Amino acid sequence: MRVELNHISKSFGRVRANQDISLTFEGGHIYAILGENGAGKSTLMKIMSGYQSADSGEIVVDGTPVILESPTSAIEHGIGMLYQDPLDFPPFTVLENFIAGRPGGFFPDRHAAREALVTLAERFNFDLDPDAYIDMMTIGERQQLEIIRLLSLNVHALILDEPTTGISAEQKSQLFDVLKALAKEDGLTVVLVSHKLEDVIELCDEAVVLRRGRFVGRTAIPCAISTLVELMFGKVVDRQARPPVEVGPPVLAVKDVSLVTRRLTVDHVSLDVRAGEVIGLAGLDGSGQGEFVRACTGLLAPQSGTIHIAGRSMAGRPYHQFVQSSIAFLPAGRLEEGLIAGMTLTEHFALTLPNAAPWVNWFQARRATQERISHFNVKGRPGSPIQTLSGGNQQRFALSLLRHKLKLLLLEHPTRGLDVESANTIWEQLLARREDGTAILFISAELDEIVAYSDRILVFFGGQATLVDDPAHMTASHLGELIGGRTGA
Repeated sequence: MRVELNHISKSFGRVRANQDISLTFEGGHIYAILGENGAGKSTLMKIMSGYQSADSGEIVVDGTPVILESPTSAIEHGIGMLYQDPLDFPPFTVLENFIAGRPGGFFPDRHAAREALVTLAERFNFDLDPDAYIDMMTIGERQQLEIIRLLSLNVHALILDEPTTGISAEQKSQLFDVLKALAKEDGLTVVLVSHKLEDVIELCDEAVVLRRGRFVGRTAIPCAISTLVELMFGKVVDRQARPPVEVGPPVLAVKDVSLVTRRLTVDHVSLDVRAGEVIGLAGLDGSGQGEFVRACTGLLAPQSGTIHIAGRSMAGRPYHQFVQSSIAFLPAGRLEEGLIAGMTLTEHFALTLPNAAPWVNWFQARRATQERISHFNVKGRPGSPIQTLSGGNQQRFALSLLRHKLKLLLLEHPTRGLDVESANTIWEQLLARREDGTAILFISAELDEIVAYSDRILVFFGGQATLVDDPAHMTASHLGELIGGRTGA
């Protein structure tokens, strides 16, 4: 399939997301779409997949101009997209979500759909239970389901927005093998939007770079990663350094905490965290680190064990009491748990500002919003609906909503889907809080990030936890072995 984007432009109010972009994607090739967060990558791909309409320009499929009115229309023309935040139905099962959008009308062949689901899941080595409910699955598992659902609909151009987030190295390797086979053997057009430049080098044939909504260049792959970084930012970007900080008194004390969920059992985990300390939580998606973090925030009650915040017993207490104890939690699902789709940036701040009056001081809320937008380098306006911001800007804005003085900050995948510069900005803000005495616990699938920023690392495997007290000599490779189940630090 040959897909042409001719003179595509798209604006959201005063924000010009795409400006006169023309690109051609040929069958049999794997392309990368690169750029800093907010460069217009996802917007352009949403236009190509029918999720959004362009203000001007046209899409041509195999020489014929087409009008893509919806994702369903795009799939009918052979174009499908895996979005960064999976578009699924949490109250439904895996099988029901797999069936959604498939031919069959009101009475689909569930037996045939189950067989197709199981066959594709086995091909990718994805561990998906057809009868499990979506709201019990991780973001990574939901992405896996969406990948195989699109392939089952016989798309000929497949767009993937950050597809390797939340999956294991083995699953990624198998996924890449399948994508290469689909492109080289079956002639599929594959387009990858990713901030993981190592993935781009490993998988893609060519990289297309956007900057501030405009096309700025393309390069054949293989090439040096520094070449891609300079195209994206116009300069070389280095990782944020982690300055040493003297730790303070104990903030969090977890002793022999066990958690039992429908997914797994987290067994007898203990951890002491001091003020100013950074603890990285590593493990394959679904290994227990997410449940552990939620227990430390009051969102999941432990089956046994104790949790103390600054000496106060908190096990079994509700989330709002943890918040009152200066604990904050930033989840991975930005628009599902962290932010509220449909509300503006100012309206989000109005919910967080202390206010004893029975009405909202909108002047104060707008002023505070503008101050935080400037301080956190958010590319948006106080009146912008939160869902119109890019993933990186949503993440920066979510951080801006947090209180200034916190005892403990817990984060799930704080740099998920972010480019190098945006990730550096996030960590600059986090390390500044650390210097003020805030203890930080963070989950990350990026092993280099875990090693670079952690004072200690808690590795989860199958609900069991192993503490690495001195990660100074730890490599990403060694950490990967621990994550894979090898015992010993």
